[in-house]
Amino acid sequence: MSERFDVVIAGAGPAGAQCARDLAQRGYEVVLLEMESEDGFPRQSNKSTAGTFPSMMAAFGVPDDVVMNYTDDVVLESPNHHYVQNQPGAVLEFAEFKQWLVADARKKGAEVWFDARVARPIMDDGKPVGVRYNGDEEVYADIIVDATGPAAPLAKELGVSDLERKKQAIGVEYEMEGIEIDHPEFADLTDSMMLRLDHDLAPGGYSWIFHTGDDQAKVGLCYIQNDSHRQHGKEGMSIDDYLQYWLDTDPRFENAERLEGKVHRGSAHIQTPGDLSTDNFMAIGDTVPTIDPLWGEGIHKGMQSGRAAATTADRCLTPEEPDTSASAMAVYNKLWHSEVAPRMRERLLMTELLYLAPNSRYDKLMADLNETEEETLAKVNAGNLGAMRNLLRLSDVPLLAKFARERFSDSR
Repeated sequence: MSERFDVVIAGAGPAGAQCARDLAQRGYEVVLLEMESEDGFPRQSNKSTAGTFPSMMAAFGVPDDVVMNYTDDVVLESPNHHYVQNQPGAVLEFAEFKQWLVADARKKGAEVWFDARVARPIMDDGKPVGVRYNGDEEVYADIIVDATGPAAPLAKELGVSDLERKKQAIGVEYEMEGIEIDHPEFADLTDSMMLRLDHDLAPGGYSWIFHTGDDQAKVGLCYIQNDSHRQHGKEGMSIDDYLQYWLDTDPRFENAERLEGKVHRGSAHIQTPGDLSTDNFMAIGDTVPTIDPLWGEGIHKGMQSGRAAATTADRCLTPEEPDTSASAMAVYNKLWHSEVAPRMRERLLMTELLYLAPNSRYDKLMADLNETEEETLAKVNAGNLGAMRNLLRLSDVPLLAKFARERFSDSR
């Protein structure tokens, strides 16, 4: 089977589906290839806490139908303290969200082919001109987009983006009921998204409770394979063991039970990306390493990268004589750095420093945040160096030295 489109997109996650939505709405012939079967798409093991903020909901027209709960606050916890910031948000039902994206892409005119496992690009004169999938089946297009996540078979073969995975973050999440959302020993988590920094529970990472209504919540943790994980990790414990340890020791879960079939897993890689495009090609979404600290809104970033890719494709294909050369496709690189992930190096710095800090520093951080202006945390998450400096203390010198050693070790 061989067909031709303006754009072929591999991967029907938030980035790929959003790219297809935008391109189809502009009248382009676009096909979305998804390895999963349509029946039951997406698998329940699919990742993500799916917490987001109003800016994402409004920008992409996300309907209320896919929202599990609207939240009022973001809560940060350390081993002994907490900080509460008013920040409206939404916890999405991720499977229904992905289903809506695909359905809307189809409604706008995109073709969606399920059971289509992408294998490698089809090359002509050293340039990708199509995609081979399901063994020997082929589809051709003027522009190819890889939105397949960390697997990234097209980006890897083309050498696009630095896919040498240096620091992998892995996570697991359960949906649960019977949780004491307003426990007297902790902050009230009613209609809140909570992130906890505690190496005893998540060495080199963080854990979370996202309230989804009544006594239910999404509960999970992730960690980065960094120096803190090596220092604080418990020998022989898997990611599931850490989550179970938290469930067994936190009184909020004393009467909690897991909802059957509601388990989500995922991974990401914490590093700055290299190139993002080449002739006729772009790598988007999770195919690009994540660089966001704390609640980096991975879904929002994926959607933004899909929109940036659609904008780039439109600019390249609109002229009477389309130009999909590497230099023309590099518009996507510029949009990624300016619109999707601005100040990426500063934000990566914050991510790495945050997870290398000891538990005692997390307690001090909560105290510092409670004494600073409310916008400080948002500024830090956006990569504002001045806001970061305001949270540093003289006692952080050993932490900065630790960070420098790890950076030096990575560069060798």
